Amino acid sequence: MKKFIHVTRSRNAIRQLLTISFSIFGLATMAQQGQMQYYRYNDKTGINVFETSKNDTTSFTRMHVKVGANFEMTYQSLADKNTAVSLQEAPYVGNVNSLESMTPGFVLPMANLNVDVQLEDGIRVSLTAYLASRHHEETWVKGGYIQFDKLLFLHSSLVDNIMKSVTIKVGQFDVDYGDQHYRRTDGGNTIYNPFIENYIMDEFATEIGGELYYHHKSGLFAMGGVTNGELDPTALTSTKFDSATGQMNHYSAAFHGKLGFDKQVTQDFRVRLTGSFYSVSSDNSNTLFGGDRTGSHYFYVMSNAAIAKGTTLSNANDYNPFSGRLNPGFSEAVNTYMANAFLKYKGLEFFGTYENAHGRAITEFTQRQATQYAVDGIYRFPAHRENFWIGFRYNTVTAALQGLASNVTVQREAGSFGWFLTRNVMMKAEYVNQVYMGYPSNNILNGGKFNGVSLEASIAF
Repeated sequence: MKKFIHVTRSRNAIRQLLTISFSIFGLATMAQQGQMQYYRYNDKTGINVFETSKNDTTSFTRMHVKVGANFEMTYQSLADKNTAVSLQEAPYVGNVNSLESMTPGFVLPMANLNVDVQLEDGIRVSLTAYLASRHHEETWVKGGYIQFDKLLFLHSSLVDNIMKSVTIKVGQFDVDYGDQHYRRTDGGNTIYNPFIENYIMDEFATEIGGELYYHHKSGLFAMGGVTNGELDPTALTSTKFDSATGQMNHYSAAFHGKLGFDKQVTQDFRVRLTGSFYSVSSDNSNTLFGGDRTGSHYFYVMSNAAIAKGTTLSNANDYNPFSGRLNPGFSEAVNTYMANAFLKYKGLEFFGTYENAHGRAITEFTQRQATQYAVDGIYRFPAHRENFWIGFRYNTVTAALQGLASNVTVQREAGSFGWFLTRNVMMKAEYVNQVYMGYPSNNILNGGKFNGVSLEASIAF
């Protein structure tokens, strides 16, 4: 009898557990139903989408949740060399200007988790977490924000009419400086980028603040934003001395803005022209050109073997996570602007960038300059499907770096071929050639060059 009761209770427990499991599964399935409003999708349909538009194509029925992810895996075959003189530097043992010996192989896969919630009609929340990345192997939150495209809770017809052209974003988000950050690779999210890596001087930072957008039906739009200027916010008084002002450092707000025109002129021809700026006069540690917390997708290039062997980091990828990039080191003050042009005629795309940046570190008395040019040419085919592409990118940066007597230049050419097997699955191949010019003989980048092929597979949903 006791055995019968025990078995019955066990079966009831299992039945209850199954009921709860199916209930949770059912709720999750219901949560996934419906579409996000004013939203950029994670898959192929998100390509060439910049700021979300005011086209309300989805009706709101109830709150729903969309859980998505990005996964990528890369096979790399790159080789590098330099002409820097041999240099010993304590506490490292060996020549700190020697380069890592690389071999073709797979590098660390990366993954992102995306959670989007349609809270109310015209109100959406977005959060991204890095599940695995080169710069940090552990899981952690990138940032999140709330976006208002309607303010129906105010019960004002005047406000409702204004919000037909206005978008408000508040939180910790990717600062909308320039247009390239909409086309860049972000950890496991490689779906928007027709190439393996981002620009040499990579503009990306997540900061706390707000942005206000105005869209006109003519295609004109404007944005103004203010942030704290910090990747890692702090409420502690600074203990650092600013060399330029002769006073203790203080943290001022960072301002950015964008003015542009974006219109589908004909069924086959789209034009987008934008100009944007970012400015902060005093900061704790600004990271506009070094805010990527996932790392470069060119692993180990131009990296020092002696430092790698002497590091105490548990993650061997982390001693030089931004290999192949140039950070001008504007950590205290930044004043920069960018002009972008995007033209698309049928399957042919052109994306151009001009950028001029001035800034300094807290130990400097005057500002330095960095200039960047980039041109992408992409052809997507066949017509109407555009699930294949071929592309070419030219990118060059000339910068005055702290501690160097003359300007340096880094130049890159990259050619790519890609295939969307489905709108969620992508494969691409790239050949890259990058050279370093103007570095002194005792710098590891003197006479530097790397080239080779990378193959990448990506899943996004």
